Amino acid sequence: MTDTPGSESASSGTASTGNAGLDSLFRRPLIETMWRRRTHRVSQGSSVLAGTMSYQSEQQREPLSELEEAVLIAMTGATGLTMPDRPFEDPATHKPIMAKPNLTMTGRTAGSPDNAQGTYFFMINDSGTYFIRKLPPPEDGETALTPERLIARAAEAKVRILDHRLDVPNDNRAFPAYLDSNRFLSNLPGTTIFLPVVDLSRQYINGMMYLLTQPEGARPAIVDDRNFYRLAGVKRWVDKGFLNKDIKIPLGVIGSLRTQIEADLLLQNIFLTAEGMGLGAWIHGSISPPVLVGDPKFVKTYGAMLGFDVITPKWRLMDLLRWQVPLPRYSNLRSNPIGLRYKGEHLIKGMSPPYYASMADAVSAVVEEKFGKSGLFNDQALFGEIYKDDYGKRYLAEAAVYNSDVIDCTRDICTYIYETHGRFPAHCDAIHVPGVWLQAHHIEIEYYDRFFRNGVTDVHRAHQRDWH
Repeated sequence: MTDTPGSESASSGTASTGNAGLDSLFRRPLIETMWRRRTHRVSQGSSVLAGTMSYQSEQQREPLSELEEAVLIAMTGATGLTMPDRPFEDPATHKPIMAKPNLTMTGRTAGSPDNAQGTYFFMINDSGTYFIRKLPPPEDGETALTPERLIARAAEAKVRILDHRLDVPNDNRAFPAYLDSNRFLSNLPGTTIFLPVVDLSRQYINGMMYLLTQPEGARPAIVDDRNFYRLAGVKRWVDKGFLNKDIKIPLGVIGSLRTQIEADLLLQNIFLTAEGMGLGAWIHGSISPPVLVGDPKFVKTYGAMLGFDVITPKWRLMDLLRWQVPLPRYSNLRSNPIGLRYKGEHLIKGMSPPYYASMADAVSAVVEEKFGKSGLFNDQALFGEIYKDDYGKRYLAEAAVYNSDVIDCTRDICTYIYETHGRFPAHCDAIHVPGVWLQAHHIEIEYYDRFFRNGVTDVHRAHQRDWH
């Protein structure tokens, strides 16, 4: 947490936040937290039916406090500004190389390919189901991690989209909703759930452009492994020599351009923070992703759930060969969650029709966000905050941008994908739901003391004293 404003004074012992729990968290060594990290599945107030090791808690369920949740929300958020510490030129040829791949310059608590930061979180507790907005980095320096500021920023970030805990009926918790034993301890009253979803569509476009900035002769020809490995809308680019026909990359291999990885990193950050606070933490299989987003295959059984916009491509005869979808009535096998709207506001907006008139327009929107008049890489004030002296202006002037061939070729690929397969992306979902979530709760200490050696740490034992 040393990169986060305000952490130095609290962790160094020179000042106090005014909260014993926070002060203890800031003092706890990271290595010790990692070394002693263990999953604690059993929350206060729970029961475990396990033969001669069965256990029934006599404690009341105790939801996380406002501050406890605020700390965990902060671990998903912005911490400052990142640095474009990369070369501008190929050292062998001195030709420009792409030094502006980022989609944002805001630093987060975990890394992200091209700083795409496509991961969004939902928080689920007894009071409802919340979408967590991405807030700009805190500007209040050493007060950013005080109890008051943490709670205030959490309140600003939370959008309550449901007035109840997102779940399926208790008598319907079997697969495909929950996996096996998870259904007995997961998402219970008193627990707080953090559910990540990842918008892959924006970085899919940006990452494709980045891929096409390779040196001449090294730019790959994109082929479609779901369409007999034919060129994916790039024939004219191969013919003119812009792409190398001898270097072929299938769309299926490109996959999600690794954008989904950031969700796993963020979950681990939340896990370690919860452990350092003396809470129980448990990363495990969530409710099945299609059920969570409100896929049309499951709405009749489980309801709309999170209520994502889910698009079902029109069935085409070639889908039989490309995707093994035999008849039109099975077309929803290829349904694609593309975004989330709440009270008319786009909380998550994928880069595809019907949100955009065409894929060409969607690509143009990504380019405009980066390089347009009001785009990221025309914001001199922002880069003045990142660099010393006038180096921000130098970076903006000297580092290359995507040329017109890169942008136009990407438009052709994305248009091909949508027109051929009826959705974008075709080889992965626009909104990826990893299928795991993290549960944080107050652990049932007596259960761990009764059955396990070293079942809890000193921080777990001190949690009630320090945080409540």
